[in-house]
Amino acid sequence: MSSESQIPIAAKVASRRFARRLAAFYATLFGMTGVHLPFFTVWMKAIGIDATWIGIITAVPPVTRFTVLPLVTAAAERRQMLRGAIIATGFATAFGFVVIGTQHQPFVLLAVYALTCCVWTPMVPLTDAYALRGVRQFGLSYGPLRLWGSAAFAVCALVSGFLLRYVAEVDLIWIITAVTVLGALVGLTLRRLGRPAATVAHAVGSPRLLRNPTFLAIIVSSALIQGSHGAYYIFASIAWQQAGFSGLTIAVLWVLGVIAEIVLFAASPRFTLPSAVLVMIAAASAVARWAITAQDPPLAVLAVVQLGHGLSFGLTQVGIMGLMVHHVPAHVMARAQGYLTACGGIVASTTAIVSGLVYARFGLGVYDMMAAMAAAGGLVMWLARRRLTHHHPHSAASGG
Repeated sequence: MSSESQIPIAAKVASRRFARRLAAFYATLFGMTGVHLPFFTVWMKAIGIDATWIGIITAVPPVTRFTVLPLVTAAAERRQMLRGAIIATGFATAFGFVVIGTQHQPFVLLAVYALTCCVWTPMVPLTDAYALRGVRQFGLSYGPLRLWGSAAFAVCALVSGFLLRYVAEVDLIWIITAVTVLGALVGLTLRRLGRPAATVAHAVGSPRLLRNPTFLAIIVSSALIQGSHGAYYIFASIAWQQAGFSGLTIAVLWVLGVIAEIVLFAASPRFTLPSAVLVMIAAASAVARWAITAQDPPLAVLAVVQLGHGLSFGLTQVGIMGLMVHHVPAHVMARAQGYLTACGGIVASTTAIVSGLVYARFGLGVYDMMAAMAAAGGLVMWLARRRLTHHHPHSAASGG
């Protein structure tokens, strides 16, 4: 009797430990991005890298997302070393930034940064794959785990702005490196997960994910809806500055979006609608958000619209991850996350180029194009809704 009564307690303890350690790792993973985003280009300028080279160097991460990244996630899956791959890429990334900090020649810096990005960019899909396996194993919700990444991103971005007053620009790289090293060390605490049962059953021949229309609907819908944020990420601050908003006002507008995202992640376990429906709601929210933004609304309206980031981005993420959990077998989750990120990278890179041309000619009219993209993503999900809502879990990616 006593041993049986201890089983649920032991399971709850294991679940809490998994959740705490993963939340801490998400925090360091996205916290590093929050430091890298404002610091890295400033550091390159400080050490004498010209604008042309800065543009070339900063173009590397998106390229690795749809070239090297899927190969890394697939290799981690084949070797059944998802946790090990996270730890290995974490330490390799930390080492890469240590070396980057010693370089001052553009071509050498480009080469070292490119190699570092080959191990850095796969970390998010590897972590998401690990998280979804844990969600399935421990019966957890993805949102409350992922929110710590968003919170850390916001905090680190704000702290970065504060530190710029006190740290020499040529030393900024060491702040990025320190957060990266911290993340690698936190990665060592991640719990080992049980070997997916389907691995044995499907040891011969991996599922053909990219030939399955249901899986393709998931990744294409995600790429289009999340990709519709492209013009926002690139041109929002520029447009707001031209509208006469102060730096503080612009920062507050960005933070409002992140806060809404965090709140949605925290509330996501209470959602009862099917994941496909959540994605369609997110797509509709994105269409409304970009359509209103295109009209150059006053600040009060814009502040409310910014809260829509929780729906347009956060709800899409929650819905897509829910679909991945229910329609992708655990033993191919890393490969599936790699394809998801690669598809998103292709769309994001293309959107960045096209939106630059559109913004140069039509200004805020670029948001109309973003609204069309989000609508297309919602349409893809609507067309696949019956298969996604009624098919037996895992059937979508089972390879038939």
